[in-house]
Amino acid sequence: MNRLVSIALLFLGASLSASLFLPDSLELRQLMQRYQDELEPNSTKADAPLRTRRAIRWTDREEILQLHNKLRGEVYPTASNMEYMVWDDELEKSATHWAEQCQWEHGPQDLLMSIGQNLAVHWGRYRSPAYHVQAWYDEVKDYTYPYQHECNPWCPERCSGPMCTHYTQLVWATTNRVGCAVHTCPRMNVWGEVWENAVYLVCNYSPKGNWIGEAPYQHGRPCSQCPPSYGGGCRNNLCYKGDPERHESPDMNEVEKPQEPVQPQTTPIKPQSKPYSPKKPANAKPSLPKTTSTTYLAQNIKCETKMRDKCKGATCNRFNCPANCLNKKGKVWGTLYYDVQSSICRAAIHYGIIDNNGGLVDITRKDSFPFFVKATKNGVESFSKYKPGNAFMVSKVEEQTIDCYTTVAEICPFKASTSHCPRVFCPANCINEPSYWAPVVGSNIYADGSSICRAAIHAGVIKADGGYADLLALDKRKSYTGTMKNGIQSESKTNTEGGSFRVFAVRE
Repeated sequence: MNRLVSIALLFLGASLSASLFLPDSLELRQLMQRYQDELEPNSTKADAPLRTRRAIRWTDREEILQLHNKLRGEVYPTASNMEYMVWDDELEKSATHWAEQCQWEHGPQDLLMSIGQNLAVHWGRYRSPAYHVQAWYDEVKDYTYPYQHECNPWCPERCSGPMCTHYTQLVWATTNRVGCAVHTCPRMNVWGEVWENAVYLVCNYSPKGNWIGEAPYQHGRPCSQCPPSYGGGCRNNLCYKGDPERHESPDMNEVEKPQEPVQPQTTPIKPQSKPYSPKKPANAKPSLPKTTSTTYLAQNIKCETKMRDKCKGATCNRFNCPANCLNKKGKVWGTLYYDVQSSICRAAIHYGIIDNNGGLVDITRKDSFPFFVKATKNGVESFSKYKPGNAFMVSKVEEQTIDCYTTVAEICPFKASTSHCPRVFCPANCINEPSYWAPVVGSNIYADGSSICRAAIHAGVIKADGGYADLLALDKRKSYTGTMKNGIQSESKTNTEGGSFRVFAVRE
C-alpha cells in the first residue's frame, strides 16, 4: 500500500510534511549504510584527518542549496527582492540535533522563535532530500500571491486540505541561510503510527519567514529592490553579494540550437517558409534516410541512444524504444528534466513513461538548464550534474480512436513548436465522406480544420480501409494549395485562421 501524508503548522514559519512510500528493504539498507559510512570517522587509516561529524552528505547539501536558489529565482509573479541563499553550518547543527530526537513535530520550542523550519519524513524506497524540497515548492499550486487563501489545512491529529507554508518559507525573500540534516530513526511515532527506519529530513532557515499577514516577497523586476548590502549584485534573479554571475561559454553539449535564430538566414531565400516550420526540420537532418524524414514521425532508436545523438527539428520528437532497456548501460542525468547526454529510453523508464517492454516516447526540448538532480526511480538510478546543459522532458504518447470528421484543431491545436498530438486510429471508408462534412484543405501541409483521416488518405499515409497515423501540429500558413491525390480532391485557401499539420505513417 502506498500512502502520502502531510501536515502544516502555521506558527511564524513552522511547517511540516510527511510522505510514506512502499518498503524496499535492500534500498533502505543501502541508504542507512550510506549515511553511516559518512558519519563514522575512518579509523582504519592512521594518517586519516579527523572529520567533523555531519548528518548530511556533501552532494545532498549541494543539491538542497542549488535547488532552493533555482526555485527562488523562478517564482511567479517575479520577485524584486529575493535574496540568494547560502548554507549555514550552525543551522545544520541545530537541524542535526533536532533530527536525532526522532520527534515528528517542530522543535526545539526555544529555537522556533528565531528560525523557520520545514520537516519531511518517509520510509521505504530511497528519496533524496532534494525530492522533498521540490515537494515543498510544489505547494505553490495551492497558494495565491500575495497571501494565502485556499491554503488553510485543518490540523487536529492529522492535517487535511491544501497547505503552502513549506512553499512560502522556501521562497521567503529575506530568508537567506539554510542548514539541513537527515537522520534515520529506528522507530518514529508519526501521527500515532510507529514507523521503523524512518528517514527524517529537517531544514532550518534564518531569518525566519511565514510571518502572518505578510507576502513572502515583493513583486517586480528581479533584483530591482535588493537591500543596499548587496551592492547591486544580481545572480539568476536573486540579490547576490559579489559580481553578477557570468556565463562566458555555457556547456551547450553540442546539441540542436533553437530554431528561431535560423529563420532570419533562411527568410531571404525562402520568404514563404517563415510563417511555418516544417521545412526547417527537413533541412536539419540530412544524414537520415529520406523515407524516415518524410514518412515516419516516430524514429526507432536503441536503448543507449542519447538525446544529443538524434536528429534535430520538430519531426525528431517522437521515438520508439525497444524492449529490455532497464539493465542497459545508457546513463541518465537528472529527474523530470534530463541532460541531453542521457539515454532517451532509460530516461523514459526512469520517469515512468514506459516500462521494460519499451514503447513510444515524446520529447520536449528545453534550453540550457542550470543543473540536474539525481534520483532512483522505477529501477533506474540517475546521476547529478552541477553545470548547465541543454535538457529534455519525456511524455507518454496517447492513442486515440477518431472518426472521419475529427480535426487537429479539436484534439491538439498548435501551441508551440513542441506541441504533441496523440497517435490516431482512423476507421474505414472515410474516403466516401462528402467534403462539406469532412473537408481537406492543402497538400502535404494541411489546415488544422481538415479531416485528419481524409487528409491521411490524401497524403497516402493510410488506405481507404483506415489505420493508424501520427500527427505533427504546426503553426498557421498564409495559403494552402489543393490537389487531387488518392481519390480525394483537397481545397485551396488563403489567409485562413488556425494552425496546420502534417500526417505521418506508422510502422507496422
